[in-house]
Amino acid sequence: MNHAHASWRDAVLLVALIPLMYYALASFVAWRFFRKIRVCKLPEFAPPVSILKPLHGVDFASYENYMSFCRQDYPDYEILFAVNEDTDPAAPLLRRLQAEFPGRRIRVLVRAEQLGANRKVNSLISLVREAQHEVVVLSDGDVRVGPQYLRQVVAPFASKKIGAVTCLYRAIAERNLGAEIEAIGASSDFFAGVLMAEWTEGISFGLGASIATTKSWLAKIGGLEAIADLLADDYELGNRIVKAGGEVVLSAESVWTMYPAQTARSFWQHQLRWARTVRACRPLAYAALILTQGLPWVVLAALVAPTKWSALLYVLSYLILRSTLAWTVGIWGIQDEVLRRRVWLVPLRDAVRFIIWLASFTSNRVTWGGREYIVDRGKMVPVASENEAAAGETTIQAPR
Repeated sequence: MNHAHASWRDAVLLVALIPLMYYALASFVAWRFFRKIRVCKLPEFAPPVSILKPLHGVDFASYENYMSFCRQDYPDYEILFAVNEDTDPAAPLLRRLQAEFPGRRIRVLVRAEQLGANRKVNSLISLVREAQHEVVVLSDGDVRVGPQYLRQVVAPFASKKIGAVTCLYRAIAERNLGAEIEAIGASSDFFAGVLMAEWTEGISFGLGASIATTKSWLAKIGGLEAIADLLADDYELGNRIVKAGGEVVLSAESVWTMYPAQTARSFWQHQLRWARTVRACRPLAYAALILTQGLPWVVLAALVAPTKWSALLYVLSYLILRSTLAWTVGIWGIQDEVLRRRVWLVPLRDAVRFIIWLASFTSNRVTWGGREYIVDRGKMVPVASENEAAAGETTIQAPR
């Protein structure tokens, strides 16, 4: 073997150790975080709250999700929903909800003012304007919560330095490979990165399933109007609050989010949108994620390893350390039942993740809500359809 080939092989074997060390460190950090929050006693602080829920369509468990917000063990709160049209499939469910919970203050807004390309943020802007209370809790339509949810996410605001509280989430997934792989990715991998960020630099972003904040902090960042054109609204909301001097903390309360059955095409589009959103927010950190992906490096290391035993050692190390991370974060920490039942899918999910990571660099186009956009410096620029172009509409085109 010549010297150049040996040096290249040794470099591969060395770099392949980095994701394995990451798995070990992230497992420790997750263990430390969950152990701490489970013994942490929150202050008795329960001011009136406005829950804001922008909706678009329904999924396999929408009504049960809505009901969970009506069953909060909390003294004073209102729930505001927003839909784009009266014909939205969520509208009849909301009327049913109002009838079933007459003692709850439930209001429904229709047709938010279009201030930017992000329709969810447009709805949230209208909801904030209508909210009666200082503390506002933003939550997606596919989220389900436990009865102590409001107490847990609001109590940290007893400290004036807290600008936002956000939540990790468990999965409720339909029996569908795409849905289960996506759910496993969040609980076994993505949240490990979140906890590593919390340990190294603090949380400087929000997680869209649940973000609690106040009208005062929203005013300090220029309101939600400032992010109405941005794709990563949850990230930007938390990031701008941190830049304004507030702290973003992770709640001890995890929520549930739904993962409906997907076709291969919809799975691919959704994963690409998520990946390109992260890349737009933190391009350098996103590129560095290659060093946290153990599977491709271990496969490469096994192929170039000088002996069969050393190749086997790399493979076994990956399986043991990756399983430890998945268990610590997703099963023990978040208590995700989908991951508990399908933990053997983690290597498949890691393979898919690597392919998505590579594909995310090929374009800035994303598909969201059935429409295509170009992400230009974090902003969503609608791409004109053939019909719109033929009609001479003025949808702005951005360069790739």
